[in-house]
Amino acid sequence: MSTPTKADPGLYDYWPWDSRPKITWPGNARVALWIAPNIEFYEYAPPANPQRKAWPRPLPDILGYGTRDYGNRVGHQRMMRVMDQYGLRGSVSLSTALLQHHPEVIAMAAERNWEFFSHGIYNTRYTYGLDEAQEREMIQMSMDLIKTHTGQHCDGYLAPALSHSPATIDLFAECGGNYTCDLFHDDQPTPVITRSGKKFVSVPYSLELNDTIVYVTNKIEPRRYGQMIKDAFDRLYAEGEHSGTVLCVPLHAYQVSHPHRLAAFQDAMDYICSHDGVWKATGREIAQHYLDNHYDQAIAAMAAVNQEEGA
Repeated sequence: MSTPTKADPGLYDYWPWDSRPKITWPGNARVALWIAPNIEFYEYAPPANPQRKAWPRPLPDILGYGTRDYGNRVGHQRMMRVMDQYGLRGSVSLSTALLQHHPEVIAMAAERNWEFFSHGIYNTRYTYGLDEAQEREMIQMSMDLIKTHTGQHCDGYLAPALSHSPATIDLFAECGGNYTCDLFHDDQPTPVITRSGKKFVSVPYSLELNDTIVYVTNKIEPRRYGQMIKDAFDRLYAEGEHSGTVLCVPLHAYQVSHPHRLAAFQDAMDYICSHDGVWKATGREIAQHYLDNHYDQAIAAMAAVNQEEGA
C-alpha cells in the first residue's frame, strides 16, 4: 500500500503545551505512572515480509530467538516480583499468540489484575504490505483473543513491532479501541482525529525510556537507565504541579530482567513510589479518565485556538 503525500499524519492538531486546559488526575496526583511490559512472541522461522526482516542474522537465528525466550521463561516472573513490591500493575502490550503458546505467563499477569492490550499477534508479523481488510482482520483477531482468554475488552493498541499503515489507528478505533500508544508525540494524553469521528485518545508511551531502545539502540548502562527514569520523573513531577503529566516505562522482560539490570529498574521505582502525588495507573485508566473528564474540554480549547489563528 502506497502512502499518499502528506505534510503530517493528520491524526492530531498542533497544540502548544502552555495553552492547554489543566489536567487533573485522581487524588490530585501530579504524575500518572504506568508500566507497559511488552509480553511478546517471536517466531523462530516466521513467514518472510518483503519490507522487513524478522531477524537481523540469517535464519535460523537461535541466538535471537533464545534471547527473547529468556523473557518468557525467566524475566517476567522476576519483573513481576519487583512490580508487586511497589503495588504496580502492568499494562501488557501483548503479542496475542502468547495466549496460546505460554498461557502460564498470562495467568500470572491476570492474577495481578494487569491490563491486556493488543500488540498484534506475533511480533515477527508486520503491518507492512497488508491491505485494509487484512489489517482489520489482524487487529480484530488480536482483540477477540484477548477477550476470549482474559475476559477483558481490548482498549489500547501498540502496532506489532511498531509497524504501521496509514489506516492503523482508524481501523483500531473502528474495531472498538479507545487509545493508541503509537504516536510518541507528547507527555500528556491528547485527542486523536479518526475518520469515524469516534472519541479516541493518545496515551503517552516513551520510546526514550523503552528498555530495548535504551540497551540495544542507545547502548546505555543499567545505572544510567535507572537515573534516566528518575530524571524524567523529576521533570514531569515538577511540571505536574500545574497540569497532570504521564510517565510511561515500557519494558521487555528479556531486557530489563537480566540479573545485572533489574536493580536499576527497582531503584527507579523505589524512588518514584516514595513520592506523594503519583497515580499508579494502567493505560486503560489514563485513557478513560481523560475521555471522561478532559476530552471535550480539550476539543473546545483547540477549536478556540484554531479560530483565533484563522481570524
